[in-house]
Amino acid sequence: MYNDQDTEQELLRRLVQGDHAAMEQVYNRHFRLVSKWITKTGGNEDDAADICQESMIVLYEKSRSGGFELTSKLSTYLFAIARNLWYKKLQGRPAGMVKMDTGDELNIVANYEDDIKAHRERELHYHQLDRALDKIGEPCASLLRSFYFKNNSMQQIAADFGYTNADNAKTQKYKCLARLKKLFYSTQVK
Repeated sequence: MYNDQDTEQELLRRLVQGDHAAMEQVYNRHFRLVSKWITKTGGNEDDAADICQESMIVLYEKSRSGGFELTSKLSTYLFAIARNLWYKKLQGRPAGMVKMDTGDELNIVANYEDDIKAHRERELHYHQLDRALDKIGEPCASLLRSFYFKNNSMQQIAADFGYTNADNAKTQKYKCLARLKKLFYSTQVK
């Protein structure tokens, strides 16, 4: 069993180091959630085991790639990977092959299509945000990443970027954010 003391960041650090016990802990913590969802959406226990293992491989590879930062709970991230893998697997099946436990197959298919559409829109927005951050230049890009992605305080940002105090850093962040919004909306695909 896993140690409740192991934080998600500690587990990720251990994954990066290739610690198989950490991989097993993450798998054991999250398998039931993934399995339950997959069996409710037309899969069986074998499908759930396959998808969960594939999700773990994706997590492992991402954690070992440079610059990976977990910006959500580990369970949320792993579930999103599993959901996307399962949707891809469902797309490859003939329509008659998918059996739903709920009896409301049309509703689940509609929800699935809505989820895919929402996922694609979210990915497009993330791509547009990355392009806008690339265009904004320094120090704004680093300042915004420091605040929003690394969750650094304004005091820390003031120290890191050489501002005289947190209020000056906050003013600069506001100006950078206004520029980013302008760039973001100018890069949106209509």
